[in-house]
Amino acid sequence: MTTSQRVVIAALAAAGVWLIIDRGVLGQDQILFFAALFPSIILHEVSHGWAALRFGDDTAKRAGRLTLNPLNHIDPWGSVLLPALLILTTGAAFGYAKPVPVNPRRMRSPRNHGLLTALAGPATNIVLAVAAAVVLRLLPVPDPTAPSLVVRFVEWVGLANVILAVFNLIPIPPLDGSAVIERVLPARLWPGYLRLRQYSMGLILLVVFVFPGPLQSLFKAGVDLWAKLL
Repeated sequence: MTTSQRVVIAALAAAGVWLIIDRGVLGQDQILFFAALFPSIILHEVSHGWAALRFGDDTAKRAGRLTLNPLNHIDPWGSVLLPALLILTTGAAFGYAKPVPVNPRRMRSPRNHGLLTALAGPATNIVLAVAAAVVLRLLPVPDPTAPSLVVRFVEWVGLANVILAVFNLIPIPPLDGSAVIERVLPARLWPGYLRLRQYSMGLILLVVFVFPGPLQSLFKAGVDLWAKLL
């Protein structure tokens, strides 16, 4: 990514954040949620690249994606413009980071290591959610009815990572959970699967905005399981 592209992305992100805050669209808890969500997404993406590198594929490393610098992972449309437009128009948000490039054919065991590389992202989110629960158990909370800003932020870190883990484990391509299906799918079904895959983003948007009930049930199950750690 060139310097000029980085400047444009940073300017778009700053303008979007300013507009959202200026209009009072987001409350404090929502701002804390997004502050917890963005670094969690970056760690999710970087973990794919690190896992691939461990298995012999240095594609992500050569692309400069094994970094925590958010500018290297931001997709101008999916990370900035689309979420901002949805927040301003619907109050709900959906977005995505630029996928980390991996090449399973460069791995020592393409099918097995490709699956593990895909699952590294949700696994990272699960570890972060568990870590947040542990921190919350250790943090002093004098008044549970009025938790401090730090406590609330750690809570959102846990919840954000639960949501990321659950969402990415849905077996719809290109989400990470689809790697499990691809690993066990018989060869005779691949042509039909590849035809379906080209419509996968529309299917994801359909699930998120038109039929959100099943997705909310999955999120609730994940959050309830996380809450038991507390």
